[in-house]
Amino acid sequence: MFSSTRSKLVAAGAAAIVIAGGSYGIVTATSSSASVTPAASRSSSSPAGGVGSGGGSNARSGPAAGGTAGTVSSVSSSGFTLTTATGEKVTIKEASSTTYEKGTSAATLSAVTTGEPVLVLGTTDSTTITATEVIVQPPSTSASNPGGQVIGFSQGEKGSSEQVGQIPADYKQGSGTLVSGTAADKATEAALAAYPGGVVDRVVALGNGDYEVHYIGVNWPHHIFVNQDFQVIGANS
Repeated sequence: MFSSTRSKLVAAGAAAIVIAGGSYGIVTATSSSASVTPAASRSSSSPAGGVGSGGGSNARSGPAAGGTAGTVSSVSSSGFTLTTATGEKVTIKEASSTTYEKGTSAATLSAVTTGEPVLVLGTTDSTTITATEVIVQPPSTSASNPGGQVIGFSQGEKGSSEQVGQIPADYKQGSGTLVSGTAADKATEAALAAYPGGVVDRVVALGNGDYEVHYIGVNWPHHIFVNQDFQVIGANS
């Protein structure tokens, strides 16, 4: 999984792909799950909601805490665009409060240049994210998932109905409470590492203490389940 100076993934025996010079944690179908060592609290906090392409179920209105990862494709005075591993285009808006890192060191917005791999955390509204944190050249990490391969978004094509790993027994689409801040950031990073290529547009705390991370911009998975230790335990359509 991705990591910043405040969080670090530890997962053995996983594969990695390289995107434009950056190594992103990705898994093949294994029985292991992605994990992240609990981090010190981030100060960022985001409001709730959000839907986008490929996100037909569990829909809510308004923006919510989430994020994405990919390669910077263009830069402007107000932010930048990135392309995910599955080809989804995401618009990133920068603010005066946005913080930057390059690798594990503090950086400035000048570190964001075309072709750089980035991890973005912030407030997602469809495929636009107002960044609270941008990590350029996120440290090389690896992660594994409970199975299944990410299917990129394709208009008019159905995604897989596959269900893998552990799905909370009492889970129902639309249930749970939207979360932000540290919990949302860590759940987002875990999901992006285990199933790279999509956009997290909200994180929901379930009644049993697990989290459902809602994924858009892909045809599968749309729901990624993360436990209280921020391990990816399951996914479905």
